Parts: sequence; C-alpha cells; structure tokens
Amino acid sequence: MSTPGHHTPLIDRLPKVRGKLREGAQLSKVTWFQVGGPADVMFRPADTDDLAAFLKNKPVDMPVTVIGVGSNLLVRDGGIRGVVIRLGRPFTDTKVVDGDLHVGAGALDLNVAQTAQQAGISGLEFLSGIPGTIGGALRMNAGAYGAEIKDILVSATAVDGTGDIHTVTPDEMDLSYRHCGVPDDWIFTSAILRGQPGDSDEIAKRMSEIQDARAGSQPIKSRTGGSTFANPTPDRAWEVIDAAGCRGLTIGGAQMSEQHCNFMINLGNATALDLEQLGDEVKKRVKDHSGVELRWEIRRIGERLGTSIIGKDA
Repeated sequence: MSTPGHHTPLIDRLPKVRGKLREGAQLSKVTWFQVGGPADVMFRPADTDDLAAFLKNKPVDMPVTVIGVGSNLLVRDGGIRGVVIRLGRPFTDTKVVDGDLHVGAGALDLNVAQTAQQAGISGLEFLSGIPGTIGGALRMNAGAYGAEIKDILVSATAVDGTGDIHTVTPDEMDLSYRHCGVPDDWIFTSAILRGQPGDSDEIAKRMSEIQDARAGSQPIKSRTGGSTFANPTPDRAWEVIDAAGCRGLTIGGAQMSEQHCNFMINLGNATALDLEQLGDEVKKRVKDHSGVELRWEIRRIGERLGTSIIGKDA
C-alpha cells in the first residue's frame, strides 16, 4: 500500500513475471557507445510467453522500449522512462531444421552465420559483418556486403504491444532498404532463415574475407555504433560526409572516425549529447555542401538531461 501523497514505485505497478525485473539498470553498460542514462526498470523475459503475458497485463500507460545488444543504439543521457525490455539468453537459440535456420531474436548475427557455415548453408555469410542481433536485423532490414535480411527470411514471429503473437512473411513486413513496416510496438522473438546448400570451406573463406574487410575499413575496436547514417540514393553516406569535410570532426568526446567517416566513435569521455550533436552537425554540413539529406541509421532513444520529453527517433 502506498501512503497518501506518495507514488507507488513503478516496479510495484508491473505484473508478476518469470524473468527478471531490475530498477535503475545502467544502460551505458550494455550499449556499444558506453554512454546514456539508466532505465527506470529493465525486464528480461524468461521466454516468449512470459513476454506476451507481461505486455498483456502491464499498465496501459507504461512506456515500453526494446533494445538488443546496443550495437546501433544511442541512449540519451537522461535515460529511459518506463520499462526497457532486453531479450537475453532464452532468445539466443540457433538450430538447423530441415535445412532452414530457426533462430531466436536475441541470437548474435555472427553466431547465426557461423551455425550456417558449419551446416553447409550459404547465403548468410553477410551476417558475419553485421554487429548486433537477429531482432535488430529484422527491425531495420539490416544488410551488408550485397545482401540483406529480407533475402534470407522465410518468416518472423513477434509479440505486439497488447501481448498477441504474430508470425509474418517478408512481404507482410514491407521490408525495404533499412526499413521494416511492422508496427513500432512489435517485439521480434524469432525467425526462420533460408540459404542454399554450399561448401563449408568456401563459406568460411567468404566469412573470413568479410571479417578482414570490416577490420580494414571500420573502427571495430573503438566504442562505436556502426553506420551512423543510411546511404542516400544514389550516393554513399561516407562519400558525402567526406566531401563536406567531416572526416575526423570532433565535438566534446565524440568524433567522426578518421578510418571510416560514417562511423561515430566515443573517444573515451563522450556524452550521448556529444554524439548526437556531432551527428546533427554532420547532417547540417552535408546538407549545406551537397543538398543531401542524411537519415540517421543509429537509433536514438530516451531523454536528454533536464527534459521530461521522451525522445523520438528521427
């Protein structure tokens, strides 16, 4: 019972779960940029049914935000209000069934590529070049090295904001370049992926080439968030950024990488605000220089310090 004039703690308003609920979870520890404020509450569901029951029974006014491994994510310094859902170990299974890969949304893209290689299934090598999880790949139709998730997707399963479970095909998901058309409140939980029979040694060779290409062109050992901006048709983002003089551009502790100028890096003491302001400055300079309107590929969520408005992706 709460006493008059006192608010019931948020965690006490949530339904009982089989997974884990934790107050004040430090999101800077789980994002690749290693910046950002805390989550009011983090929920790590035990399985899909636990997630569905939680969404069905949570207070209607309770904001919910989903994060993966935080590879393409910028959490603002004020943190995230409401509940942050993070799919953990129960959602990482990857297995081959009748030649298809049945994968959890929490599975790392690299691990899925390795499972396919070991099973002699080709066509998934590109996943080894994408940092993140299958859930994140589904949400943004992630791609690299000439392929994208829609090329290998048979179906995906998701839980909607009211706890109902849906299984959908790529056509029903309206997948296009770095875009997925399913509602924002859907949380992907698993997928079925399909490649073609291939030679395991040849697949391993291709994956090794991708790894070498990444290491040679991207600041993979830095605190980064992957590609900052989606490629604008018909240009490549790094080219218009470079042409606008933004390679190495620095604000506070944030810098556009000298190695790959479409990658932002945390030099060690950056705030989320430094990173976001750097990205916005790059957008402005590119627009002024070439007229190209860059679109953020990094997902920016949460509140700026000193504000009470939940930030929207832009």
